[in-house]
Amino acid sequence: MNTTTPSSPREHVLLAAAAREFATSGYERASLNAVIRACGMSKSSFYHRFDSKQALFDRVVDEAAALLAHDLAAPEPVELAGPDFWPRLDAFVARAVPALAEPAWYTALGKLFYLPDVPAGRSPAMRRLLDGVDRWVQAVLKAGRACGAVRDDLPASLQAELAFALLQAMDRWSVAHMDAMKPAQRRRIAGQQLALLRRLLAP
Repeated sequence: MNTTTPSSPREHVLLAAAAREFATSGYERASLNAVIRACGMSKSSFYHRFDSKQALFDRVVDEAAALLAHDLAAPEPVELAGPDFWPRLDAFVARAVPALAEPAWYTALGKLFYLPDVPAGRSPAMRRLLDGVDRWVQAVLKAGRACGAVRDDLPASLQAELAFALLQAMDRWSVAHMDAMKPAQRRRIAGQQLALLRRLLAP
């Protein structure tokens, strides 16, 4: 669970500006001066809050994780178990797609997860986030296997790795094409992606 203290409105503006700068320029080329100018903050105020680019990046990721967890309201895996396992996942995806379209900076946040110059091992915040998602996916698969909605002819660990890799590939593609898609197309693509995952996992 993410326990990051929620940002103040002023810090939220700063983090949104930082997310856009990192998403546009990449980690290495991102300019702290550009972030400071974009949010109208003095350098002294900025460096009072963050003493390095790494600290700023990790705070942006933690903020993203907290906001996404709140807005997506992912169900507890045990709540999915039962004959309605896949319809409940369908309902979650249907809620998630419009939530990810607002606020606008979510598109920038999504791109942070796939910057080539920020491997997860370099960012503690990124590692925490990915580990949390991985644990949720494993728990969902365990619930699905227990109720017969997910196939159990593969080792659970292999199945989890396959599902997580597919989810990352689909998410990476969606993030890269988000700006070019209209809401109806986003919903259609998300439904198709879940259908693909179901074909992989259902017995």
